[in-house]
Amino acid sequence: MAGGAGRLDVIATPIGNMGDLSPRALASLQAADLVLAEDTRRTGALLGACGISRPLLSLHDHNESRRLAPLMARLRQGEVLALVSDAGTPLLSDPGFALVRAAVAAGIEVRSIAGPSAITAALAVAGLPTERFVFEGFLPTRRRERHAALARLAQEPRTVVLFEAPHRIAATLQQLAAACGADRAAVIARELTKVHEHIYRGTLAELVQFASQDADLARGEITVVIAGAPALAEGDPALLARALPLLLASLPPARAAAIAAQLSGVPRQLAYEQALALARESGAEPG
Repeated sequence: MAGGAGRLDVIATPIGNMGDLSPRALASLQAADLVLAEDTRRTGALLGACGISRPLLSLHDHNESRRLAPLMARLRQGEVLALVSDAGTPLLSDPGFALVRAAVAAGIEVRSIAGPSAITAALAVAGLPTERFVFEGFLPTRRRERHAALARLAQEPRTVVLFEAPHRIAATLQQLAAACGADRAAVIARELTKVHEHIYRGTLAELVQFASQDADLARGEITVVIAGAPALAEGDPALLARALPLLLASLPPARAAAIAAQLSGVPRQLAYEQALALARESGAEPG
C-alpha cells in the first residue's frame, strides 16, 4: 500500500486481441492494490492469462453508487485502485464515471493508462471523415426516445459512432436508412481486432441488404459509423452580391435583403447583414 494519497488508474484493456494490452497497462495492473472490474470473471480471465493475481471487486451500473464511499476511503488511505471495463477504455459507454468524478473532486490523482477503444478503432478503418465526430453509445430502446434520437442524428453534420446489440442491428440499419436517407454512407465494424473481424462498407441501403443476406453481420460486438449529414446549400453568394445593389437603389435594406435572399437562396439573415453594410457604405439610412 502506498503512503499518503492513493491513486486511481483508468486502464484500457483489449477489445479482442490480447496483443493490444500495453506493457504500461500490465505494470499498472500488477501494482494495483485492488482491480475494479465490470465483470470480475472476465477480468479474472484476463489477469490469469497475463500471470497476474490481484484482488478483484465488481464495479458496474447497478452497484457503483453504493461502492463509492468505501472505495473513496481506500483511495484516501493511500491505496492504488485500477479501474477496467470488460473491453476497451472505461467510461466510454461503460461504468466508472461516478468514481472518477469523486476522485477528481477529492484531489486524488487519476491516471489514464491509454489503449484500445472500439470507437477509435472503428473510425480508423471506416474511411469516413474523422476531423469531427460524435459518439452516441447505444441508441435508446424505447420507441419514442429512439425515434427522437434518430431524427436528431439525421441532422448531425459530424461523423456518428454508435454501438448496437447484434439482435437489433438489422432493424437499426433499416431505421437509420429511413431517418438519414438510404444513400448515406456508413460502416459496420464487427468483432474488431478478433479472429472474425469484418468491416462492411456501403450506403445504409446496402448495409440493410448485407444484413438480410449475411447472418454473420448480426454476430459479436458491433460498432456503427455513419457519415454526417451533408452541409445545407448556401445558395448563390455571387447572385446575392449582384442583386443587392440593384434592389437597394429603390428599396430599404430589410425589403431588399428579403427579395435578394429569395432570388439567391442565401439565408435571409446573411443577406440582411450584407444589405446593411452596403447601405452604410453608400450613406443611406438603414431601414
